[in-house]
Amino acid sequence: MTQSAEQFMSAAKNSMTDLNDMSATVMAGFSKLMELNMTTAQASMSDAAEQMKAGFAMKSPQDLTAVTGQVQATVEKAAEYVRAVAAIVTETGAALSKATEAKFAEAQAQAVAAIESAMKNAPAGSEGAVSAFKNAMFTGQAALATVQSQAKQAVETAGKQFSTATDMAVKATNTAVKAK
Repeated sequence: MTQSAEQFMSAAKNSMTDLNDMSATVMAGFSKLMELNMTTAQASMSDAAEQMKAGFAMKSPQDLTAVTGQVQATVEKAAEYVRAVAAIVTETGAALSKATEAKFAEAQAQAVAAIESAMKNAPAGSEGAVSAFKNAMFTGQAALATVQSQAKQAVETAGKQFSTATDMAVKATNTAVKAK
């Protein structure tokens, strides 16, 4: 086999390994989400049965206070569920992002090495073109790094805002329940 054919086969093997690793990460996140959904469904069914029993057992308007407390607990459990889903999605996304960034950096380094190797054999007088090409390549890499950083910050900010909104909704519900 020639050197380039060996490199291609190695790159293909590495790509398949990377794809398999990323698939495993996605499946692990999906598994966590399914487990959370099953646990939440079981707890919800149990809570609903208890609430129905409490509703049927009411004999006076004062008994409604107990049911109101259950509503508050249900809202808090829903908020916990939303936070857990957000945590799973964030964790899985971060793992995929980290793996992708590492593989992209590795691919970039290999591309730069290959280009520099090819540029060593460039004909005399092409130094200006080689320099311009390298400049454009490094500028593109810097722009991509900036975009990746901004995307990561946007995801973190959205997660924080989501968490804050969930907390505010729970507090508002608690205040409304206590006011009744």
